[in-house]
Amino acid sequence: MNTQTNWTPQVDMEFNTLEDAWKQWINYGKQMGFGVRKKFINKSNLDGKVISRGFVCCKEGVRGVDKRDYLYSTRCRDEIKTNCHARLYASLVRETGKYKVYDFVAEHNHILHLEETVHMMRSHQQMSEVQAFAIDLACASGVTPKATHALMSREAGGRANLRYTKLDQKNYLRTRRQKNLIYGEAGCLLKYFQDQIAKNPSFQYAVQLDGEEQITNIFLVDARMIIDYAYFGDVMTCDTTFGTNKELRPLGVFTGFNHHRGIVIFGAALLYNETTELFKCLFDCFLDAYAGKKPKTIFTDQDAAMVKALREMMPNTWHGLCTWHKMQNGIKHLGI
Repeated sequence: MNTQTNWTPQVDMEFNTLEDAWKQWINYGKQMGFGVRKKFINKSNLDGKVISRGFVCCKEGVRGVDKRDYLYSTRCRDEIKTNCHARLYASLVRETGKYKVYDFVAEHNHILHLEETVHMMRSHQQMSEVQAFAIDLACASGVTPKATHALMSREAGGRANLRYTKLDQKNYLRTRRQKNLIYGEAGCLLKYFQDQIAKNPSFQYAVQLDGEEQITNIFLVDARMIIDYAYFGDVMTCDTTFGTNKELRPLGVFTGFNHHRGIVIFGAALLYNETTELFKCLFDCFLDAYAGKKPKTIFTDQDAAMVKALREMMPNTWHGLCTWHKMQNGIKHLGI
């Protein structure tokens, strides 16, 4: 608390904005030892500007009559309001565009807080962005909330200068976790998979995680794919030349032909990169989905990592190169 500056407002004092007047009232309340809150606001019907604003003590007014039955009510809070008349009212001066104090009452009808405890009042608790970042960093490093609060209290020169309590820190971390639970791209995709399984138990998917427990690769097959593979899965193509979004993640697709020479899909995968180990995991998921049934022939796009993985996972499957990709490579490298 800064005891050097006198934050006491005066009648006819002017502020550039209402926010400045509110900050003055907050600092005055902290200096004197009482909580503050906003009471009323009046706006002009002509241009919508705020023409007057009231700031009062947190104990202003009285609690309304409790209509609940005291015999059955289990949460009866103590009365904290004392109808205190301490206030600061400011109005707009049209000529200057500033706000002038037209009413100020300094007297309270209750005991004020000590300097050592005023920081615990709700209106004087405010966590800065720097403090929030430090809490996030400590939490990510495995430091306990209790140790984090103790460390930041020492750095601030005491709990009174920290401007938030242990409960505020706990609530901040809980709110952050709740926000992190909001579905992003991966969350929406997993929710879609769960909905599909609920509709059809034959739907299958597999997710691969990295060392930081982040999703890297996703493989999926549905009931239609399983049926098509049972009839037309002797020959198929594995292609990973598609980019899915701005991240250009490879989209792997297992395709084939049915008896009408129509394209059928046997599986799909969203990939993080194209390495031998990744393709081995992909083919392993593919074979698990189809009870180990391997195709007799598979065509690929000449990817060296995929070829190496195929030799290990499907050594008895005949491997061919896709004609279209051979033509494209010829045009690209030979200028055909």
